[in-house]
Amino acid sequence: MPGFVPPTDDLPRRSVAASLLAGTALGLILATPVLGAQGDVVGEVLITGRAGYNTDNLALQQFTQPLLETPQSVSVVSAQEIEDRAISDLNDALRNVPGISLGAGEFSWQGNTPVIRGFSGRSDIFLDGMRDFGNYYRDSFNLEQLEVLQGPSSIYFGRGSTGGVINQTTKTPFLDRNISITVSAGTDETMRAVADVNMPVAVLGDGAAVRVVGMVHSSEVAGRDVGDMQRHGIAPSLALGLGTPTRIGLSYFYQRENNTPDYGLPWYFGRPAPVARNKFYGHTSDFLETSASIGTAGIAHDLTDDVTISTRLRYATYDRDFRISEPVLADGTTEGQPLDTVMVKFNMWSGPSQETALLSQTDVRAEFSTGSLGHTLVAGVELGRETSDPVFRNSLGVPNVSLLHPDPTREFTATNTYARLIADTSGESFALFAVDTVDFSPQWELTVGLRWDYFKADYYAERYTPAGVLTSTERVVQTDKKPSYRGALVYKPADNGSVYLAAGTSFNPSSEGLSQLTTARNLGTENANLDPEENLTFEIGTKWDMLAEALTVNASIFRLEKTNARIPDISNPGFNILGGEQRVDGFQLQATGLITPQFMINAGYTFLQSEVTKAAVGAPALGRALINTPKHSFSIFAEYSFSNGLDIGAGALYQSSRLAQNAGATPLRVEGYWTFDAMAAYQINDHMALQLNVYNIADKYYMSQLHPWHVVPGAGRSALLAVKFNN
Repeated sequence: MPGFVPPTDDLPRRSVAASLLAGTALGLILATPVLGAQGDVVGEVLITGRAGYNTDNLALQQFTQPLLETPQSVSVVSAQEIEDRAISDLNDALRNVPGISLGAGEFSWQGNTPVIRGFSGRSDIFLDGMRDFGNYYRDSFNLEQLEVLQGPSSIYFGRGSTGGVINQTTKTPFLDRNISITVSAGTDETMRAVADVNMPVAVLGDGAAVRVVGMVHSSEVAGRDVGDMQRHGIAPSLALGLGTPTRIGLSYFYQRENNTPDYGLPWYFGRPAPVARNKFYGHTSDFLETSASIGTAGIAHDLTDDVTISTRLRYATYDRDFRISEPVLADGTTEGQPLDTVMVKFNMWSGPSQETALLSQTDVRAEFSTGSLGHTLVAGVELGRETSDPVFRNSLGVPNVSLLHPDPTREFTATNTYARLIADTSGESFALFAVDTVDFSPQWELTVGLRWDYFKADYYAERYTPAGVLTSTERVVQTDKKPSYRGALVYKPADNGSVYLAAGTSFNPSSEGLSQLTTARNLGTENANLDPEENLTFEIGTKWDMLAEALTVNASIFRLEKTNARIPDISNPGFNILGGEQRVDGFQLQATGLITPQFMINAGYTFLQSEVTKAAVGAPALGRALINTPKHSFSIFAEYSFSNGLDIGAGALYQSSRLAQNAGATPLRVEGYWTFDAMAAYQINDHMALQLNVYNIADKYYMSQLHPWHVVPGAGRSALLAVKFNN
């Protein structure tokens, strides 16, 4: 049900059995070894064995062809995998997608900060195909599946999408009764409960159903002191007209969190500080409070069997208030200094903010012929208005702490806390797009697409001294008008396979993230009035359904180029120019699905050869790898179902070394690492199941989230036990 518009009957729909298990995504969900198939008809109950981890179609209606014929690298984290791996948040889901690594929070941005194929994707997170712009850590309680489209995708999504986009597909109503409750508990004081209730509503007519999903979560982080997560959420939705020519969807999503933010360790001369994993340098009184409130309405109508028009309207607000303690080495520290004499100082950031988004999308999908050529056309118009009004406060005179003996319980004190900068940015967007897939024959398809984007950002800010005196105001109004292109040729040598060649473009405006600020330390606006960065990708790939279409294997090679990267203007200090170039060459291999009816697997490997190919003084060094871009990344999870109701599974994750900063004489680097997970699940009876997951079995000490000024360790060994009731 993309964009909250209920699906037509020809789209795959989960069975009741699958929906009982789908995406309750608790800290630990129990797997049901014999359920999870997909049916072709809304409301029909099918039980044919586990669904496996592969998916035939994307939920996004812009993509009209099956995944087998979609000429782009796509990774899907299915509902089945979400529950088997007991995924409870977006970061954990993304961590297992090769080609993605995770950045750490910044003073101006908390929440999920993925890097896709070497380029930041923090502004490229979508919810049912509409931009989900907000400073919060996304829980997976309402997540049906996660779709990662790698490679520039501005033709479908507008500004950004340099490395790709992340689309969260949410749970929506269907025409079967389903009540599911899952409660989980584990190490590190983890407690989680998820309830998922779906009901047909006959009083509202045929094809009406309502669904409500709720979550509460509380946990600490294995191996880390102090940092914790407290959040809750609810997601009600209503569908009318399921299975009819006119379908209406209404939904609301709310999530609130109150966390103790963990900004990890300081860098120590190019490497993470050589201290134990549990060292916490912030204050127990630090806080990160966020809320996301998203309401969406949609309607789809089949004008004929071959033409469907749909429209969606969304209003979202994202609120945030925080105080964080970012640890850095104290001034005067030398590399040979005894560690017990090294002190840590703090960059102290705090302040409230609110982001809003009013978005509208209208699409037409049509199938028709011109002579001997068949066409599947999707065309649409998008409108949006987004705002952001953060306050950036600094605290001065915060006492230093010992590198080896920090005391998180110390009282927070500062000689002065002041609003250094108050900003207010609005963005207005308008876009037209059309994508046509032309069938020349049963073997050949050509996809061509064109999009035109209008994006106007109005940035205003006031700057203050520590005494609270207004020193200056600044305003930057910038309008960007950019076309995006995409073309792809698909050859199908057999019914179960395809080979494709694709090319596409994307662009990055200076105010892509609704701000002109470029750095946290000097709050500079070096990119003001610059044209957007431009990106181009080429990809050759092949996709095959094997073993009676139960297993999908994909392979691709690609090149992604940023042709006018922002670099310092050596003739005009304090400003940037579009004079740099960056390139990523890569290879990706994926295998997803059922090897046997009992044996499921999802495995992937990505090779990324990233490089700065044109630079300048003060820019990332020529020849250096891009930040947070591992050359090698590998993920696998496999599960075997026994006939007695027992499932066992195991997984592994590898990332090679990464850079957190690629400028200067000494780049900041973390080493590569392996982690291993395991699970066991048992179906007690038709209504009750148990599952145990163990994470990071070897208790590997590794660095998970990178930032040029701090680095956050990954979680240590942990375990979760869940019990699930369904009826």
